[in-house]
Amino acid sequence: MTSSPAPDGTAHDKPLYEASTQFRNWRYSPEQLTKIRKVLNVAAVTAIRHNFEVDEPGSSANVSFLDADEELLLVKLYISKITQLCALFRFPEEVEATAITYLKRFYLKNTVMDWHPKNVMYVLVTSPYRLTALFLATKTTNNPISIDEYTSRIPKTVPSDVLDLEFLVAQSLGFEFAVWHAHRALWGIWLDIQVRFLKNMFFNSLTIIKNYATDSTILSMSEYNLALNYVRASRLTDAEFIHTPSQVALAAFSLVAPDLALQWTVAKIPRDASHSGSSMSTLPLVLESIKSLIRTSGHPPDVESVREVDRRLRICKNPEKVPGTRAYMAKRAEEERIAEEKRARKIEEVQKATAGDPFGDELQNTGQLPGLVDYDDDDNDD
Repeated sequence: MTSSPAPDGTAHDKPLYEASTQFRNWRYSPEQLTKIRKVLNVAAVTAIRHNFEVDEPGSSANVSFLDADEELLLVKLYISKITQLCALFRFPEEVEATAITYLKRFYLKNTVMDWHPKNVMYVLVTSPYRLTALFLATKTTNNPISIDEYTSRIPKTVPSDVLDLEFLVAQSLGFEFAVWHAHRALWGIWLDIQVRFLKNMFFNSLTIIKNYATDSTILSMSEYNLALNYVRASRLTDAEFIHTPSQVALAAFSLVAPDLALQWTVAKIPRDASHSGSSMSTLPLVLESIKSLIRTSGHPPDVESVREVDRRLRICKNPEKVPGTRAYMAKRAEEERIAEEKRARKIEEVQKATAGDPFGDELQNTGQLPGLVDYDDDDNDD
């Protein structure tokens, strides 16, 4: 987005959000998200089908691979599990929101048929928990917990269970760990409304307030908490990929107190604010789109439907990721071969660098130093 000149001829400053990696690299249209997931799914199915055939010819014929919608359904279930884990550890809202964002971003770059969400975020079957995205979020949000303390509170877990996938997750995020969250924007909106109310800066009358309740009620935390629940529900949708955090926050607040949200919007956003992408002419449509998304998709999927997807995933999982299969052993052998070649090249480079005399080659005894002119050659000794 570009800045539009202000009425006085000066240029508006761009919001800080527009300088973030989130704005530059993690914003999509609904159509783009659909395309990304479908392309990723088709590529994964093609590669995994090939691996099945390499492992055992003809074995892929009767395999029912997951489609992009089924992959998203499984990811969505495990997003809802993060809230339970954060309650277990009593992590703050920031950690929970960040871990969810990391998980969602990870699966814009990877497929569940390669990396099951439980291995990236949450596992408690017969194997240990793997809470890689959540553990990474505790560090990037400055809420650190030692790996030993972290794993000691989770049954059948050792530090390696958490750390094995940490680099993979970080790499898939492009090492872009900062996240702008809607819950922080909501808190800012709520504080601003209170300040404006107390100063009587934009309420022309108390009609709207009286429609809700008493003055003390309108300034209580009840509306804020209800709106926060809608923000949390939005994390189960693609809202954060499509809209700005402030738009998601305002939509959540509008679901609780639409008249009050409108009053705040009119006072806060000037009619020439098209530079921010939130002009009064377009904002209502944006907010309605977000509210519709929250209403229709802001809830965990049906467990039974996900269980069926998970059952099929056990059959169509990439054999390269399953220890003991031929494809897995071939992949490991290839990785070892590449690693060995890399080590050999490094050794060769070191040997070449240290092969000669560190003080330079020995000078030949010619009677004069190389590169120097013997001025005596031109002397006339007669």
